[in-house]
Amino acid sequence: MYRDKTRTVQIGDRVIGGGNPVLIQSMTNTATEDVEATVAQILRLEQAGCEIIRCTVPTMEAARALTKIKEQIHIPLVADIHFDYKMAVAAIENGADKIRINPGNIGSRENVATVVAAAKERNIPIRVGVNSGSLERELVEKYHGVTAQGIVESALDKVRMIEELGYENLVISIKSSDVMMCVKAHELLAQQTAYPLHVGITESGTVASGNIKSAVGLGIILYQGIGDTIRVSLTGDPVEEVKSARLILRTLGLRKGGIEVVSCPTCGRTKIDLIGLANQVEEMVADIPLDIKVAVMGCAVNGPGEAKEADIGIAGGIGEGLLIKKGEIVKKVPEAELLDTLREELLHWQA
Repeated sequence: MYRDKTRTVQIGDRVIGGGNPVLIQSMTNTATEDVEATVAQILRLEQAGCEIIRCTVPTMEAARALTKIKEQIHIPLVADIHFDYKMAVAAIENGADKIRINPGNIGSRENVATVVAAAKERNIPIRVGVNSGSLERELVEKYHGVTAQGIVESALDKVRMIEELGYENLVISIKSSDVMMCVKAHELLAQQTAYPLHVGITESGTVASGNIKSAVGLGIILYQGIGDTIRVSLTGDPVEEVKSARLILRTLGLRKGGIEVVSCPTCGRTKIDLIGLANQVEEMVADIPLDIKVAVMGCAVNGPGEAKEADIGIAGGIGEGLLIKKGEIVKKVPEAELLDTLREELLHWQA
């Protein structure tokens, strides 16, 4: 697989590339200058399973805030820089574990060289980020539009610039809101570089549409062995990004741990609020450190059979429900006690 052959890069106390586990990243949507709000959000993200966090650094005040933020969090912090190279230098000086830049957006080669020199002094990785929406005009003209080939060429041009400045502690990120273009670009890039890749579908949309686009795009890319870190970009609470990323990795067999909840799609036989119950179960198990499958079924007739592949499950009937283990009915309980009965079993779980 490609990810087995990528270079290793250290980000804070985490290592990516070289076959190491794919790590989950998210980005704060607070004002970075607001240390209290930013730290509170990062701590929530940590609890959800975020392993690398990115914060925007648009001002010197935001850059200086990084020092105070890092004192209170437990995962590596990436500084996101858009146009001002001075912000990149300040972020590095204030403890960023990695910086994200598009060298084409921060001015002259001299500006890029200044950033590279600061990163080299502290051995801080640089993530070279290229977005299809900001592709250079000459590449758009060369390829007759925005294409996967153009995105890859743009990224590799930026990488060569930094390499010529004597630095190779790099991560590459190429993103597009066009899912299949993004997939094609990653397939091309993985064949042409050994740098670790950060993978995501940019501007993917709301929690509903963004999850579908991200699951399709990231699923195809990751299944081919491409990608060393991922972010599910959603218009919403960033905690939802982390939850989705964990589920994508677990579904692909790239991550173990955590309870997987499966539930039936409901039908006319359903006599309980299965939708509400399934959501309650999913929320309830989030803090239980087990690696098992839990089934939530809405029919006491077919529930036991449908739950055979799960380690444990519940099935609802009229005013009552069943507790099921490996397809076998263990006990019958009143409907109001189903959730508590399941939680008690999980808290005292023995394989």
